[in-house]
Amino acid sequence: MKISDPSPIEETRGLLDRLDQAQSVTEKEYKEQLRQYQVEFLHLQRKLVAGRNTVMVVFEGPDAAGKGGTIKRMLEKLDPRTIRVYSIVKPTAEEYRHHYMWRFWNKIPPAGELAVFDRSWYGRVLVERVEGFATREEWKRAYDEINAFEETLFHGGCAIVKFYLHITKEEQLERFRKREGDPTKAWKINDEDWRNREKWDEHNLSAEEMFARTSTRHAPWHLVAANFKWHTRVKVLKTLCARLEKIL
Repeated sequence: MKISDPSPIEETRGLLDRLDQAQSVTEKEYKEQLRQYQVEFLHLQRKLVAGRNTVMVVFEGPDAAGKGGTIKRMLEKLDPRTIRVYSIVKPTAEEYRHHYMWRFWNKIPPAGELAVFDRSWYGRVLVERVEGFATREEWKRAYDEINAFEETLFHGGCAIVKFYLHITKEEQLERFRKREGDPTKAWKINDEDWRNREKWDEHNLSAEEMFARTSTRHAPWHLVAANFKWHTRVKVLKTLCARLEKIL
């Protein structure tokens, strides 16, 4: 699902609950399509390197929605020399001293390169809003600040592709329990994840308002049903390749 224009908030209210989570692919389809789009993305990367454009790919979504796994499959066949991946966590003491967008301006890739954000500047209108880390005035103002930031980058030759991976509350609980029971994945789950889960509805409402206020023609949001990981990975790669084909 693609949201390409700013919409009244009422039109996006309840959108995440209506997302079709029944989409899945067989293992054979997954392997074939994943390789197809990985190869296509590799060819697009070569075109990117040879030109003057830059690409920024943004991932948002609930905890355990599969952002990390999707990023891994998206990039694993590419030339790593022109790629940067940023996992956005709590700002450092130095970053707190500046405007909240300062640390993202520092991460804009040079011409011909790709930057991927596992969470992003949208934290201001998502978790910071819900948890009260930003005042109402700050997160309300952030919509215009973010739109101006993305429009400036767009006119400078940067393609911004934004994905929101969404899972159901029941699927998140199952993934949390699996992580806790797997010693190789237990590091992925902590008390903060469980606290965030208690505010599930508030997080969804903030995301839906974000779609309404920050999905623009030059940087639309792509909503991806993520209960089935194979479907998610193929969908993201297919969408990304189609978007970059138009730009590059």
